[in-house]
Amino acid sequence: MDQDYSKSLVKEYQYWSVYVHENQGYVGRCVVWCKRENALDLTDATKEEREELFVILKTLQETLRACFHADWFNYAFLGNGTKHLHGHVIPRYAKPVEFMGLTFEDKHFGHNYRTDHDFVTSEQLLQEVRSKIFACLPAGEREW
Repeated sequence: MDQDYSKSLVKEYQYWSVYVHENQGYVGRCVVWCKRENALDLTDATKEEREELFVILKTLQETLRACFHADWFNYAFLGNGTKHLHGHVIPRYAKPVEFMGLTFEDKHFGHNYRTDHDFVTSEQLLQEVRSKIFACLPAGEREW
């Protein structure tokens, strides 16, 4: 990872790291990043990486439902801008979500997600989302 995203880190796993995405237009959006340096594409994932990834995705589903009442999830393993194996976990919402005095509205619910590149995520919002996700992890997942 070129940039230092340590302030966005939610949890380390053996093969993957989970980060809060820098754009919280979809509140709770996360990135799962494969730790193996030469991992490029989802089809290159080892058996162990795939198995752990599915555990992480299930945990994130449960956690984001508990935190923000997500209704659905989109997953994007694109690799267009960053040529490394990573995926975006985008929670989707049928109704607006209130968090930190802000209203998050999923105007494309039921359709493909669209990143609002004009959405500004303050450092405070990023850290509050990160803290809330960590606090909502199942009890056994809060240890590293």
